[in-house]
Amino acid sequence: MSSAQYELSPPPSDVISAIRFAPNSSRLLVSSWDKNVYLYDVRAPAAEQLVRKYSLSAPVLDVCFGDDESHAYTASLDWTVRRINLETGEDTVLSTHKAGANCVAYSAKTDLLVSASWDGQLHVHALSKPGQPPAVIQLPAKPFSISVTSDKLVVGMANRLVDIYDLKPLEKLAMQHNAGTPQTVEPLQRRESSMKFMTRAIACMPSELGYASSSIEGRVSVEWFDPSDEAQAKKYAFKCHRETVDGIDVVYPVNALAYHSVHKATFASGGGDGHVALWDGATKRRIRQYQKFPSSIAALAFSPNGRYLAVAYSPGFEDGKEDMAGPVGVAIRELSENETKGKGAK
Repeated sequence: MSSAQYELSPPPSDVISAIRFAPNSSRLLVSSWDKNVYLYDVRAPAAEQLVRKYSLSAPVLDVCFGDDESHAYTASLDWTVRRINLETGEDTVLSTHKAGANCVAYSAKTDLLVSASWDGQLHVHALSKPGQPPAVIQLPAKPFSISVTSDKLVVGMANRLVDIYDLKPLEKLAMQHNAGTPQTVEPLQRRESSMKFMTRAIACMPSELGYASSSIEGRVSVEWFDPSDEAQAKKYAFKCHRETVDGIDVVYPVNALAYHSVHKATFASGGGDGHVALWDGATKRRIRQYQKFPSSIAALAFSPNGRYLAVAYSPGFEDGKEDMAGPVGVAIRELSENETKGKGAK
């Protein structure tokens, strides 16, 4: 099969914040600063790609599916965490932070929805108990990105801190009647990022053995959960999304990371340079880099079957300009059989 690439239509009208595939289909959620959530079917004919648009009251900073395609969950600039019924369009506020809510992630094994906010707190929602207030976890710094495995939550924060939580204790807290009272929970591990600059994105490995993180200074780090000296000796970091312009080295933020669901050592990175690269995390080699997109890469997602790569692009602040004018879109790349396979060691 040869590769094909096409644009979803119509695209959002403002900067894209997140994209997420459904757990078992070709449907894709897209959230935007235009205060909307878009539901697409990436395999539908062009005129039928947009399944539905859901309008909210504030810019939407993150979105995810739950355990199926019937509901979406959002984090918004108006501090709220919401559940959207994708069939009826009805939305319900699950909790309200004390500042903009910037991250949401769903854990299928525990049926927990975790949200993070610039207020420095996590809200852990037990979706099996409707109406139950969330457990509120106080963080040591402002969170920028979160990612989950079946049993762990990874939180990338300011001051280069990374907390790794066991989801089981968080599940117990979320089920208790005193949920809603801020609590300090000791993480399973607290780490300092091996990168010198602010964390931009975090993505857990499908193997659940570790995670990749990226920084605003053109670097990606790959680390393992196992705290043993042997496992920690395997962690590494590398430079990427850099270019030389008129003899000057220009470094871009790495805004997005996504692991392939089938070739589990393969991950994609997207940067402010408008490029998407595929990496073999096992051999530490770049598999390929795609042709430059018309704007900064905002978000990435692989489909559950590994056949599609969704690339969201929209203007960033990389050029130093405050106006955000520029192309906004979501490109879908239909991947060939060997396109994401890792390379053998040198």
